[in-house]
Amino acid sequence: MVGIEARKQTNIIYPDSDGKPMSDNTKQFRWITVIYHNLEWLFAHDPNVFVAGDLLWYAVEGNNKIRQAPDVMVIFGVPKGDRGSYMQWKENHISPQVVFEILSPGNTLTEMNKKQVFYHRYGVEEYYIYDPDKNDLTGWLRGEDGLEVIEIMENWVSPRLGIRFNYSEEELKLYRPDGQPFVSYLDISQQLNTALQEVEQTQQRLQAVEQQVEQERERAERLAEQLRSLGINPEQK
Repeated sequence: MVGIEARKQTNIIYPDSDGKPMSDNTKQFRWITVIYHNLEWLFAHDPNVFVAGDLLWYAVEGNNKIRQAPDVMVIFGVPKGDRGSYMQWKENHISPQVVFEILSPGNTLTEMNKKQVFYHRYGVEEYYIYDPDKNDLTGWLRGEDGLEVIEIMENWVSPRLGIRFNYSEEELKLYRPDGQPFVSYLDISQQLNTALQEVEQTQQRLQAVEQQVEQERERAERLAEQLRSLGINPEQK
């Protein structure tokens, strides 16, 4: 019987896609990518922190129906690297510790309730839902009885990530442990362009100084030559 069961599990296919789009609109996509990329940058130097966006997570071996695709999830204790899906039994049975979901008008209450039950059941430690249209953030933290609502999210600091959540009048602000705000790829590109322009301006100033120094050197040589023509040794003190 054990051999038959093992063959059944081996023959099960775990698709890499659930056929659903990553996002329903540009605002949702922007928030997903901002959170994903900033967390990637935050843990870039730790080889055992895996950050994924819209990746199917299969929680139970032998059942390809028990799955979710969080908008962003962070897993501590597994190596970075490409994956078609996250099969928990192949990852030393480590479940994602932190999960983010970004709401869109297409999300239903039933769908979100199912996701919360899934994350509660399969070991998520921190679960955050953000609705960019309403600028509404809700968080859960695992306690003795599972995921429990975080009562105050203003200036909340994630125990796992060390990032801080803060509200402005218009939208959520996220801050790295060093106090630097999360930025978009466009922000990074603009900052890089500004830095490159400053470097170019500095190089131009250095070139101007070098030209001035060269001109002064040539002038000094001409004066020295004139003194020699008068029988004066300019090097003699």
